[in-house]
Amino acid sequence: MINNSAVLLFYVLTVLPAFSAQHVALHPRPSFDSADQEIIRQIVDMERQSKEASLRRDSDFSLRTLAEDYVAITPLGQVTTKQETISARRSGQLRYEAMNVTDMVVRIYGDTAVVTARADVKGHQLGEDFSGPYRYTRVWVRRNGQWQTVSYQATVTQ
Repeated sequence: MINNSAVLLFYVLTVLPAFSAQHVALHPRPSFDSADQEIIRQIVDMERQSKEASLRRDSDFSLRTLAEDYVAITPLGQVTTKQETISARRSGQLRYEAMNVTDMVVRIYGDTAVVTARADVKGHQLGEDFSGPYRYTRVWVRRNGQWQTVSYQATVTQ
């Protein structure tokens, strides 16, 4: 039987991923050209917006920014689609009370950005507490000039 808290946590983290830029590390190259710096700024801003959308339960943000072929993997290994993610947000059964994102690393590969970070989350879904520390990876791809999330994976940490 699958733990409902972990499944709910996954939904929280897939929407959660909009984090503050206070702890962003720029890797793997020691020097960045201005184009890479601008891309990193855009991705950090998208992560911030994602976090705010999660706290407000704003499903429109997910509708706009998740690619049609989006796939997420929960801390329990379940695969989730764009529609499932949006439905979970719209249900109102998922509530974030607080999120603190640290240790963010943004890596740029042309029109692809890979974000890794730590997220300390406080929240409830369906009455169950899913608070705790997580690490996640999110992959952004620029399509037709717009950044979209194509993949997300979250893992419970200690």
